[in-house]
Amino acid sequence: MATQKIRIPYDYEPRSYQVPLLAAIDNGIKRAVAVWHRRAGKDKTLINLIVKKAFERVGAYYYYFPTQAQGRKILWHGIDKAGMPFLDHIPPEIIAQKKDQEMMIRLTNGSIIQLIGTDRAEVVGPNPVGCVFSEYSLQDPRAWDFVRPILAENEGWAVFNYTPRGMNHGYKLFQMAMDNEDWFCELLTVDDTDAITKKAIHDEKRSGMSDELIQQEFYCSWEYGLEGAYYLKQIARARKEDRITDLPIMDVPVHTAWDLGVRDDTAIWFWQNDGQYKNIIDYYENSGEGLAHYAQVLKEKGYLYGEHYAPHDADQRGKFSGQTFADRARDELNLDFNVLPREDNIDAGIEMARAVFPIVRFDKDRCEQGLNALMNYQKEWNEKRQVFNARPQHNWASNGADAFRYMARAVREHQADTDLKDDADPWRRPRPAQAGQGWMA
Repeated sequence: MATQKIRIPYDYEPRSYQVPLLAAIDNGIKRAVAVWHRRAGKDKTLINLIVKKAFERVGAYYYYFPTQAQGRKILWHGIDKAGMPFLDHIPPEIIAQKKDQEMMIRLTNGSIIQLIGTDRAEVVGPNPVGCVFSEYSLQDPRAWDFVRPILAENEGWAVFNYTPRGMNHGYKLFQMAMDNEDWFCELLTVDDTDAITKKAIHDEKRSGMSDELIQQEFYCSWEYGLEGAYYLKQIARARKEDRITDLPIMDVPVHTAWDLGVRDDTAIWFWQNDGQYKNIIDYYENSGEGLAHYAQVLKEKGYLYGEHYAPHDADQRGKFSGQTFADRARDELNLDFNVLPREDNIDAGIEMARAVFPIVRFDKDRCEQGLNALMNYQKEWNEKRQVFNARPQHNWASNGADAFRYMARAVREHQADTDLKDDADPWRRPRPAQAGQGWMA
């Protein structure tokens, strides 16, 4: 019986502008950033790269999307403009197993290809050796932090493809890669690829696409942020006025505002009053941890604490314990919370947050994760009607944005400018003057 030969990549010839990225990975580059314009063929190119690499080295290969739903729609069930399903680039002869629910394909040589949404709690999977982060500028950037050490250990590779969504973590990654000789990095507009005609762009404009969105999607401009983002103008103005900068820690109380997570993350903003300004000096977010963990975080930061604010659900009693979060914090840790009233109208809260922005300054490094959340906090997109709904999208950016809204309420309604209380509360003790000594007795 004659042996059947199958050419990998299967039924795919890269366009000329796609070749440099593919050649870089073939030549041993382990990290690559491809900022390509809309409809440049990013996912078609990179699914073929993954299939090729899966036959060169047996292992697990993950294709990350911002959400599982996007991965299923764009790649698992997606087709190219010629009508060819993307997954048909994996010929059936080399597929040993296909699991639709997990969006996983096991090849006959033992390699695994799986599509994963970074909105999932478990984003890493077993020992990946190759990863694609599709639309990385929309993803939770912590996913890369989880995967990075594994790829470093097993000499795996990662490719980040996206169009710009403002000066968020995608912009920062691009800037870093441009100055790093170990990374492949390129930005391709329609002028570089000729993949989209001027007439097609003109037709998009006539059908209602804004000039700003055209510049972002087809010319890869970083100047415009995420469409439907709530705080885009406010953050742009803060940058222009140099209010995202290096902030010193002053010898005045540090106040905190919390968003409490059960299934989601818990997020905390830290700020100090500085005359007319509120200096946001720090941000922390984590998931799957109890109250004691966050108490330890506050302790290790060593700040001189003032007031702590939490949303109304801090006063909800646990089903089994019968205690509220605020009760436990006070009884177990001597940590007193000011519990804010229930927020009946989230739009009013968002407007309050917008109103606070002009008097807010951010530390650009310690608040980087929180700023990413604020930049990516957007209205929910209605796929059926092709419009934004009048409510926020619940995703990885929601926790930091919610906590910021609670901070704004604390600032506007309570002012949060009380001095330290002269009592025995250990959370408000001054830090010891002796260098190297812990701040809490």
